[in-house]
Amino acid sequence: MSTAPQLVVHRDKELMAQAAAARLITRIVDAQASRGSASVVLTGGRNGNGLLAALAAAPARDAIDWSRLDLWWGDERFLPEGDPERNVTQAREALLDSVPLDPKRVHAMPASDGPSGTDVDAAAAAYAEDLARAAGPENHGPVPTFDVLMLGVGPDTHVASLFPELPAVRETDRTVVGVHGAPKPPPTRVTLTLPAIRAAREVWLLAAGEDKAQAAAIALSGAGEIQAPAAGAYGRSRTLWLLDAAAASQLPRSLYPPASA
Repeated sequence: MSTAPQLVVHRDKELMAQAAAARLITRIVDAQASRGSASVVLTGGRNGNGLLAALAAAPARDAIDWSRLDLWWGDERFLPEGDPERNVTQAREALLDSVPLDPKRVHAMPASDGPSGTDVDAAAAAYAEDLARAAGPENHGPVPTFDVLMLGVGPDTHVASLFPELPAVRETDRTVVGVHGAPKPPPTRVTLTLPAIRAAREVWLLAAGEDKAQAAAIALSGAGEIQAPAAGAYGRSRTLWLLDAAAASQLPRSLYPPASA
């Protein structure tokens, strides 16, 4: 069942990153207090990396028990380990290398020089198996119930590596798939599917900049998920759009409260 999206609009992308980082710290601490651990799905791109950099700079980051945090990824560029274009490489630089995570709980998506070699479909299947192993009976499905799953929204409304009209966005069964021929380089990628995304308690969609304004307007206007994948991304208990004023510029004001900071 989809949850109606809530919108929070910030003045600029820096404020948005800081506020989102503060919100994420709170969610992780709450989850660890109630269940002992927390699980978060990270996103790459400029907004995802901006949030991680803001989290790294936030004094409150020390409230998190980093050893009891599971990190997953929504998608990855299928490139060799350590490639600067890989989301995990950028995340390590922005935050992960500076906090005391348990390496066994950092679940990077496979690289093109990993155990599956250059077979992206085998790599996707291996990640799906990792997710299934981490899912407990209480999760009622093949992936853990993530506390927060973050997604950057592309100018074409893509989220993770689910691009409009491509086969991956139509997937209703598998939780992770290989992407061939993505319209954005590199063409070969690994991505969570909409069924895996919707297993999360909360899904946060991040959009900042004028180039995201049309995508936000389309996704929030009732568009179909095949044409606008961002429209199909929602959480079990909450769906949150975190935007800056530029990305919200084409939205009707009735969608969000004027008091948003």
